[in-house]
Amino acid sequence: MIVCENVAKRFTLHNQGGAVLPVLSGASLRVAPGECVALTGASGVGKSTLMRMIHGNYLTEGGRITVGGVDVSGADPRTVLRLRRERLGYVSQFLRVVPRVPARDVVAEPLLAVGWVRDAALARAEALLARLNLPRALWDLGPSTFSGGEQQRVNIARGFAHDYPALLLDEPTASLDAANRAVVLDMIREAKARGAAILGIFHDATARDAVCDRCVDMGAFRPQPA
Repeated sequence: MIVCENVAKRFTLHNQGGAVLPVLSGASLRVAPGECVALTGASGVGKSTLMRMIHGNYLTEGGRITVGGVDVSGADPRTVLRLRRERLGYVSQFLRVVPRVPARDVVAEPLLAVGWVRDAALARAEALLARLNLPRALWDLGPSTFSGGEQQRVNIARGFAHDYPALLLDEPTASLDAANRAVVLDMIREAKARGAAILGIFHDATARDAVCDRCVDMGAFRPQPA
């Protein structure tokens, strides 16, 4: 479902004299349906960079990335947007939403985008927010004013609202208490059971051990100094 083949990435720092910073070289991995794979390695080794490349936020310098047979590394913007809408979910570390849009609408939006009736989409959103223990009093408020943990729960509910065949999870249990961490781990297990291919970053070793089938050490793809 998710395939990376010899992926390379570097950044050019234009505000620092055009210095070139190599990040990844020869990054290769595969994630099958029903499998959860963790990206591991020290901070700065390229874990989030690879996730953003798979999501189509960063261009690849070399190699190939496919999701469900779609070549993300060579796709046009419309194809990437359609892939995100229908097949590729992403729970990032930070919730980015339009100010003053109610939390329940934020969660329902991915469902509306794939054709759900509004009432059904809102009902699904409310069920997820309730499961993640977000107080009902917050459902009609914009989440930009919520605490970090509350925003993360809205972010997770949004990411799991639609049954995406592939999911990217960047620190999904960060900022959560033990009870809500357990809920999220159950949601990941359920997504695996229905056949979702999941690639994630889990600095919480306990969470990683609970849901991940194997790990890929991103340090192996760190470019070597010339």
